[in-house]
Amino acid sequence: MADLKQLVEDTYAEGFRSIYGEILITARDEKWLQHALNAVTGHASSTILCDCEAGVAQIISSDQTPDGRIGGVVQFHVPRFRKDRREHLEKVMLARISQNVLTCPTARCFNRLDTEDYFKLGRKVAFFGDRHQFRDQRYGTKGWVIPILGGEFYLTRRFGFRDGVMGGNLWFFGPDEDVALAAAEKAARAADAVPNVITTFPGGVAASGSKAGSSYDFTIASTYAEFCPTLKDKLGEKSKVPDGVGSIMEIIINGRDLDSLKDATRAAIHAAADTDGLIRITAGNYGGRLGKSLIHLHQLLD
Repeated sequence: MADLKQLVEDTYAEGFRSIYGEILITARDEKWLQHALNAVTGHASSTILCDCEAGVAQIISSDQTPDGRIGGVVQFHVPRFRKDRREHLEKVMLARISQNVLTCPTARCFNRLDTEDYFKLGRKVAFFGDRHQFRDQRYGTKGWVIPILGGEFYLTRRFGFRDGVMGGNLWFFGPDEDVALAAAEKAARAADAVPNVITTFPGGVAASGSKAGSSYDFTIASTYAEFCPTLKDKLGEKSKVPDGVGSIMEIIINGRDLDSLKDATRAAIHAAADTDGLIRITAGNYGGRLGKSLIHLHQLLD
C-alpha cells in the first residue's frame, strides 16, 4: 500500500451536485440494445456544450428486466446549479427517448426511479401516435403503446428524477500517450463495472481535460494549459507538468451519490495502478469553488 500511496497524489476530486433521470432500455438482442444505447447517449460528454451528460450505468440480463429481454440502464445528468434544471432535464429526456429509443428497432423504455416528483414523458412521447396511441398495463408497469411501422413501441407513463453527483475525476500521468491511455482505459473499464455510475466521454476517457473560464469571454471553459505537456517549456514556472510526463489522460465519473462515485474511483485507481511506466495518479479540483462533493484519494486507499 505504501507504493500505491506514492503513486497516488494526496489530493481530491471535486464533484458537484446534479439532478438526473434514469431509464432502462430493453431490446430483442445485444446488437439492437447497443444501437439504442449508443444513440441515446450520443453527444453527451460534457455540459460545456452538450445538453446533458449521459452514459450507460449497467447492462442487465434478461432475467432481471420487466419484459425478459437484455437491457441497459442509462443516466442523464444536468448540473443542479441551473435555475431551469427540472424543465431542462425533462426536455433532454423527451428528446432523447423520442428520437433515439422510439426509433430503434425492437426497443422498449422503462422508468428506473420511483420518485415523488416525476415527468409525464410517456404521454408526451405517445403524441407521436397521432391519436392511435393508447394506455395499457404490460410487463408489470403502466405505460403507453404507440403503433409504429415496425409494430408497437412501449414505454412507461412516468419517469422520475433525483439528486446526483457530477464531476468525479482521475488524471493519469504517463511518459507518453500509450502509457497514459492504457492506465485511463483500465480505470474507465473498472469504473463502468460499478453500478449506479457512468463515464461520459468517448471510451470513458477525456484527452482534453478542461478548466473553468477562458481568455475568451464567449466560452465558459478552456484547455488546462498548465497541465498541457507540450506547453511546459512555453509556460516555464507556471507549468504544473512534472518532468518526464508527456501525456495526461482523464476519466470523469457521474453517479447516483457520493458513495457510488467513491466506489468507482477506488476501483479505477486499483485497476490502473499496475500500468507499466505510469508516473502518477491524481485528480482535478478548483479548491472547493466548483462543488462540495469531495473525493479524497488517499482515504480510498485505507
